[in-house]
Amino acid sequence: MQSHWKIFMVVPLFFLPLLQSSASPPYEDQSRLSHSNGHTCVGCVLVVSVIEQLAQVHNSTVQGAMERLCSYLPEKLFLKTTCYLIIDKFGSDIIKLLSADMNADVVCHTLEFCKQNIGQPLCHLYPLPKKYSRSGSDICSLPFLAKVCQKIKLAIEQSVPFKDVDSDKYSIFPTLRGYHWRGRDCNDSDESVYPGRRPDSWDVHQDSNCNGIWGVDPKDGVPYEKKFCEGSQPRGIILLGDSAGAHFHISPEWITASQMSLNSFISLPTALTDELDWPQLSGATGFLASTAGIKEKSIYLRLWKRNHCNHRDYQNISRNGASSRNLKTFIESLSRNKMLDHPAIVIYAMIGNDVCNGKRDTVPAMTTPEKFYSNVMQTLKYLNSHLPNGSHVIFYGLPDGTFLWDNLHDRYHPLGQLNKDVTYAQLYSFLNCLQVSPCHGWMSSNKTLRTLTSERAEQLSNTLKKIAAKEKFTNFNLFYMEFAFHEIIQEWQKRGGQPWQLIEPVDGFHPNEVALLMLADRLWEKVQLQWPQVLGKENPFNPQIKEVFGDQGGH
Repeated sequence: MQSHWKIFMVVPLFFLPLLQSSASPPYEDQSRLSHSNGHTCVGCVLVVSVIEQLAQVHNSTVQGAMERLCSYLPEKLFLKTTCYLIIDKFGSDIIKLLSADMNADVVCHTLEFCKQNIGQPLCHLYPLPKKYSRSGSDICSLPFLAKVCQKIKLAIEQSVPFKDVDSDKYSIFPTLRGYHWRGRDCNDSDESVYPGRRPDSWDVHQDSNCNGIWGVDPKDGVPYEKKFCEGSQPRGIILLGDSAGAHFHISPEWITASQMSLNSFISLPTALTDELDWPQLSGATGFLASTAGIKEKSIYLRLWKRNHCNHRDYQNISRNGASSRNLKTFIESLSRNKMLDHPAIVIYAMIGNDVCNGKRDTVPAMTTPEKFYSNVMQTLKYLNSHLPNGSHVIFYGLPDGTFLWDNLHDRYHPLGQLNKDVTYAQLYSFLNCLQVSPCHGWMSSNKTLRTLTSERAEQLSNTLKKIAAKEKFTNFNLFYMEFAFHEIIQEWQKRGGQPWQLIEPVDGFHPNEVALLMLADRLWEKVQLQWPQVLGKENPFNPQIKEVFGDQGGH
């Protein structure tokens, strides 16, 4: 769930500046420079490997493979143009090295995308690279990319919509923290109009809360908002999460040479401008139909189905690399006014980065239970000052991540499936060497280290459990939910699936869309059975809302 490490999964080399600029340090005492170098190295190795495999699959030259890769890319965000410019800058060296039967590690060390720090081991995915000198490479220094890098970096650091005319934290655009992340604004020139607020004068003249319900019924003169929504206990859903909550996902097609085609990168521009996250398909705030073909739905869609007055009232306040430690740097991007807005259900799901880091000595860098308690209490005090009375906060415990190594280590990574030469164990080792692993503690061959990481995760979960049981706040109730991934695996196996099918195949770390939706289903069942007050009443007027205003669906 670390933020920077994702750089290694991006396909073409020109993605690197965009993602480098979006990265935030996963632990405060590591320099940005060294961390950025590590991800640049992994990104380079990945891309050169893809080029090499494309040449192999299509029996072409290296030049032809690079041109083929560029031809697959869309014009959006100048991806195709930038690809050809990158080929012009680095292509001759890549051709020279690959034609001399040097592997991707050699190429990237040669081009100085990979650098060996003094006193540190030489990190490699393939056999040890040979020496070859060439000038250094800083892609973001290229004039045509400098502005893009800076704009992307600014938008992501602020965690609020990049395009938001009235500065109400809601947008009419989907990406760059737009309505993929929080409900779509219906009037971007009026800061008092946004999803989740209580209706202004029953929305007789305009839709002040963007739920699509406004005006007066000509049959009886009663405002539709009053007729359909009064007393129905509308609820918003807000997620405070990390990259798992944001649904970090990289398509295997982007790095699998045998599957690449003109259609492989259609979704790439959208993914890049969403930080390679897919909140519109997440388990908490997803508003689009699942691409996985399973029956489970997101928490938002379930709330909307229960009460159409909840339309568009969702916020995914998640960030790649988020933890209890750094949540304070972006929690103010949350939008809720305790005097003007409806109550909200807040899910606190910092499920990994308090125990996960890429350091070689990973255990001392984990959050202690004492510090975790302090961080969480600080967040709860902030929420109590902003959430309307009658809100609810649900803690998600941390998982036992030992299932990652147990189910993946001896399987071939998508990058290694063509030549049977890269397993997840090798990939994990490479990332750990570069200190850019999303979770050295769990993605390690060291069983003792994996056990220690799970023990700390359990300690932090117990801290959340104690807070939920003992602490009281005026504006919300507290609840605790186990992150029972092992139970999800068992349910999936009953359906005929395999555990590894619940993990993102490219990064080998995050729960995928199926897993996130199954976890949402489990949370929903627990809330219905044990905490029904959280959900509010089921709205009997939903059929009439649909009849008058149409089937508004997700966003």
